[in-house]
Amino acid sequence: MSRYFTQDHEWIDVDGETGTVGISDYAQGQLGDIVFVEVPEDGKKLTKGDDAAVVESVKAASDVYSPVSGTVIEGNPALADDPALVNSDPEGEGWFYKITLSDPSELEALMDESAYEAFVAKL
Repeated sequence: MSRYFTQDHEWIDVDGETGTVGISDYAQGQLGDIVFVEVPEDGKKLTKGDDAAVVESVKAASDVYSPVSGTVIEGNPALADDPALVNSDPEGEGWFYKITLSDPSELEALMDESAYEAFVAKL
C-alpha cells in the first residue's frame, strides 16, 4: 500500500484501484478538538480538488478536498458517533472515505511521506 499527501493536508492510502482518504496529523492538530465530520455519500462522483467532506472543530469548519478523481464507495460510519477519532487516530481509524480511483496517474502530482514531512516543516 502506498500513502500520498496533498498540500491541503489530505492523505490517501492506495491499494490497487481503491484509495482511503483522511486528513493528516498536522491538519487535525491545527484544527483542534473535532466535534463533527460529514463524509460523502456512497456513489458520489468526485473530481480531484472537489469538496469531499466537512470537518468541524471547536476552532473552525474546514472542507476536505478529494486528492484524486473517482467514485466514493464508503464513508467512515464510525465518525458520525465519534468524530474525535480524527484527533486520536487521524491517519488510521479516523479516515473519512474510500474511493475507486478513475485516474491513477493523478497520484503522480501528490507528495510521498518524506516530501510531505519536508513541506510541513517549512510551515
